[in-house]
Amino acid sequence: MSLAATARVTAAADGTLPVLESEGPLALRRTRAPGPYTRVTVVGAMSAPLGGDRLALLVDVRDGARLLVDSAAATVALPGRSAATATYDVTLTVGADAELRWLPEQLVSAAGSALRMRTTVELAPTARLVLREEQVLGRHGEPPGTLATRLTVRLAGRPLLDQELRYGPGAPGGWNGPAVLAGHRATGQLLVVDPAFQDKPAEVRLLGEHAVLAPLAGPAALVTAAAPDALALRRVLDEAQGLLAGGR
Repeated sequence: MSLAATARVTAAADGTLPVLESEGPLALRRTRAPGPYTRVTVVGAMSAPLGGDRLALLVDVRDGARLLVDSAAATVALPGRSAATATYDVTLTVGADAELRWLPEQLVSAAGSALRMRTTVELAPTARLVLREEQVLGRHGEPPGTLATRLTVRLAGRPLLDQELRYGPGAPGGWNGPAVLAGHRATGQLLVVDPAFQDKPAEVRLLGEHAVLAPLAGPAALVTAAAPDALALRRVLDEAQGLLAGGR
């Protein structure tokens, strides 16, 4: 039997969380935060998403607030009794002079699963964002499930980034070919949006053999990477995050 669940977080400038609502498998916990951030950790309360599940997470960072959202473990998309595609929709809203660090653990696409994940971000003109997404295609020794992800980011109401990726059975031909993943089983992206990039845009840079850092047409930089496994991918994205932080 599939389920529907929506969790909500609202962060205020004074460090409080006026809204912290868990539902179903999306259990939210306030945890100890580094530095000036309020921190919320997503703790999986049950196996999800399964086939046919409809999950949603709504995060609102009010003007002047600083919020870090992470997760206690990887999210594993699994096959369920229903053959329907599971959905996981994340909506992030960041207000004026506010900052969101969205740093969940990896999304693992297990064999036989089908998941569509969409992340939608709305940023005020002076908002700051650090967003990391990582996909692991299959558990150890197994093929991936069917995975479609879309990341849409708008800054001051205007498009900043809109990209869609598909992997596994049913994905367009060539997704695992030499021009795309070339056999790698982990892929991810790091997006950093900061008004400081207006005066000093990020420079294009190769990060090893299978990762690139590039400026966007706005105060932002995007790192795209592929790696043989989750550990190698995290190392590349951590290095990229350090470079971008040091350049501002």
